[in-house]
Amino acid sequence: MLIKNPNFLILDEPTNDLDLGTLNILEDFLLNFSGCLLIVSHDRYFLDNLAEHLFVLEPGGAVLNFPGNYTDYRDYLEEREAEAALEAEEKAAKAARAAAKAAITPAAVSTAVSPTPAKRRATFAEKKEYEQLEAAIAKLEAEKDKITADLASGSGSPQDFAAWGARLQAVEQELATKEERWLELADYM
Repeated sequence: MLIKNPNFLILDEPTNDLDLGTLNILEDFLLNFSGCLLIVSHDRYFLDNLAEHLFVLEPGGAVLNFPGNYTDYRDYLEEREAEAALEAEEKAAKAARAAAKAAITPAAVSTAVSPTPAKRRATFAEKKEYEQLEAAIAKLEAEKDKITADLASGSGSPQDFAAWGARLQAVEQELATKEERWLELADYM
């Protein structure tokens, strides 16, 4: 069928009965195929490599029209679940605040209300330190990236690797310290 050079292919579970060699040949052919493909498959790797658009069958018979491959779809689901969890937390917190507010009596209000302390502001020295920390963190991250690239390159003597490893540990420790201080100062900005 493929020799006739069709412009539309419908493939139902094409990877089920193929060995790896044949599967690679089919995948290469389909990647270079200039027509339209409709693939029904449970093979996630195969879908990731070939699919640009998904029609996902959802519970209740709904069909989701999703632009992207299977990994994009999984990321979308995780994001949607995280948003739903966040919304549930916000609703629970709002309900708790409403319940707490309803439980306060007028007598308790007069004793419970106290002036809120003013938010602490950063001093001039702290603002300057904050700016210097941003620059230092960027410099350390660049050095960390360079050392990581050197280690990943595989070229160097055992002494080089030992020195790079020691310096990487020192840079990561210094970076952690500076980032922690930066976060402290960010609260006052």
